[in-house]
Amino acid sequence: MKKTSTWLLNFKSDKYSQMGEDGIIEKILKILPKKDKWCVEFGAWDGKYLSNTRNLIENKNYAAILIEGSKTKFKELEKNYSKNSKVISLNQFVGFEKKDNLDQILAKTSIPVDFDFLSIDIDGNDYHVWKAMSKYKPKVVCIEFNPTIPTEVKFVQKADNSVNQGSSLLSLVELGKEKGYELVAVLSVNAFFVKSEYYPLFQIENNSPEVLRTNSDFVTYLFSGYDGQIFLQGLKKLPWHGLELCEEKMQSLPKFLRKYPCNYNLVEKMLAAVFLLLASPGLFFGKLFSRLKVAKL
Repeated sequence: MKKTSTWLLNFKSDKYSQMGEDGIIEKILKILPKKDKWCVEFGAWDGKYLSNTRNLIENKNYAAILIEGSKTKFKELEKNYSKNSKVISLNQFVGFEKKDNLDQILAKTSIPVDFDFLSIDIDGNDYHVWKAMSKYKPKVVCIEFNPTIPTEVKFVQKADNSVNQGSSLLSLVELGKEKGYELVAVLSVNAFFVKSEYYPLFQIENNSPEVLRTNSDFVTYLFSGYDGQIFLQGLKKLPWHGLELCEEKMQSLPKFLRKYPCNYNLVEKMLAAVFLLLASPGLFFGKLFSRLKVAKL
């Protein structure tokens, strides 16, 4: 029986993870022909809460490098693994420069170059820290994307440690291909990639993000009517702030101009011209210039 492209989602389960990652990670690793039982996670938080690696450490006998930038959380991380000699805890921020990228950090350890599993979750520069890796090539990568961005949109936040915007799934898929990885599964906020050499083992007919991403609950859609009315559909809120988005505050046109332009009467055309001049002088004079140019022809 032929598998569906999204068949890995059938294995979602949580022991310590948040949205089914534990089960999918287990299944992906089970399919790989060779494993060295090493994993890496950053930000690791306290090493337990919503962790994508704790199940591997606790139940699959994995050695691990857990990296957390917060000093407070790092103390909890150290405490939680103080009796496990196979876990290396590091209090460090992972960056994208030569001095602080993951290659530099891992080079100080004995982890294999092609270790089994990497989890990237730092709420912002995830794209850039993965891009900065060149020496180490984990077999499987789980990386967070911004779930409010529609699947077909390309977006990468600027490489700046003071910015927390994230990147789109599509941009991560394109980066993965550049680095020799293929997408195999997508959850609400995490995407799973495997090295291209292992991809055929998963028998996925179509691994485009449009097919593998089955949940768009976090997306807010904005569109306009022919009359200039702005509409919101989908989540209609800022999920991390809990703030509802107000459709009326999104309007660009005053109510009296929200008509299909061809239906404006003379007075409305004059008012629309004045409004356009005040709201966007460049656009107003651009249109005027175009009309004058056409008239001369």
